[in-house]
Amino acid sequence: MLQQFISHVTQQHLFPTGQQVLLAVSGGIDSVVLAHLMHSAGYPFAVAHCNFHLRPVDCDRDEAFVRALADRYQVPFHVAQFDTLAHAATHRLSIEEAARNLRYDWFRTLCQSHGYPDVLTAHHRDDAAETFFINLLRGTGLSGLHGILPVQGLVVRPLLPFGRTQIEDYARSNGLDHVEDVTNASLFYRRNQVRHTLLPLLRQLQPSADAALANTIAHLQGVEQLYAALLQPLRHRLVQPQPDGTIRVSLCLDGLDGLLPNPTPAQRSQLLFELLRPYGFNASTVSDIAECHTSGRRFQSPTHTALLDRDLLLLYPLSATPVETSVALHCETLQADACTIDFRHLPSNQALFDADTLQLPLALRHWRHADRFQPLGMTKGTQLVSDFFTDHKYSLVDKDRQMLLVDASDRILWIVGRRTAHPFRVTPASRTLLLVTVG
Repeated sequence: MLQQFISHVTQQHLFPTGQQVLLAVSGGIDSVVLAHLMHSAGYPFAVAHCNFHLRPVDCDRDEAFVRALADRYQVPFHVAQFDTLAHAATHRLSIEEAARNLRYDWFRTLCQSHGYPDVLTAHHRDDAAETFFINLLRGTGLSGLHGILPVQGLVVRPLLPFGRTQIEDYARSNGLDHVEDVTNASLFYRRNQVRHTLLPLLRQLQPSADAALANTIAHLQGVEQLYAALLQPLRHRLVQPQPDGTIRVSLCLDGLDGLLPNPTPAQRSQLLFELLRPYGFNASTVSDIAECHTSGRRFQSPTHTALLDRDLLLLYPLSATPVETSVALHCETLQADACTIDFRHLPSNQALFDADTLQLPLALRHWRHADRFQPLGMTKGTQLVSDFFTDHKYSLVDKDRQMLLVDASDRILWIVGRRTAHPFRVTPASRTLLLVTVG
């Protein structure tokens, strides 16, 4: 196995063999074997271990074991302590997702601070097969069916050509000790269900199942690469990032650039899925978007909000999603007879009001569907704020981002940057003025 490992690393140019890389070691048999192979091949490496504190006694045992392993190989040792349960609760993640995010974020930090070119993990052929079936059941689409890639950003997986049986045989023949995670045997986790139930059944039905799966995954990787290349021109045409951070996705999918003159609904939905997948939208949500014909509908992914606006889908990151807010404003009281400000030429973030017509304190908030105001120049009646938006051709994202200035009675004084309200205007009879600056 050692010679196969060296040949695989050399032929595939997986990582620079003369430069120290970072090796993720849990203490389990897979990572212990990878560490032994790296040491035996003479490749320089450092060890990184995550203590997730999910199994109090076992986690400390695992950390001590990996520390001793690094000492034995005389390589640098890095360890991180994580409160995984708290992270999962705070970010509304599953335990597995929380641990994965914490782990890889820390690995990236280590690589940046210590100059490691790559992070090596001990994923092997059986892991790739398990991931294939997990993603198949999740309905992740073609990208999920290529299994685990040998190189993905900083992460390199040099054991993918080897199965679990080979790894166990290597550990046994070299007398390698390891620690066992008791949760690996629990059928509570989907991966363990696939590992201990589904894959053994497939091998019973078809003895060559492992080789067949490996070939299928390899074919799917090639198909996905070709598929991505064909989609790239469409992505450039249909997905347009904007300077303000929003993303405009055209829903005019007819023609597909000549690839399919008359696409079926299923093909249109598939294309839309590929366009939206980088923004966290799953197949179910994309199907809802594809079937929706009501402007103003909002859809959510873990990272983005999407607003349907006729033939456009407007995306913006959740960090930019408007929230109701009340903030202190810079307000300056002026005496009208001493004021020299030309209120007709104020910058867009300033407005001047008759202070005696409003009630303090003032606040900023986002619009609501029933909001009405009396625009400057309208001497009678009021207008829905939503109608003002329509008249001024606001997009749905513009509507959500627009701030309103209100007084203590929640009367709208100003659609910030656009139009003040008539009842609060400065007149020749005004005695005290209020200059408001936003931002």
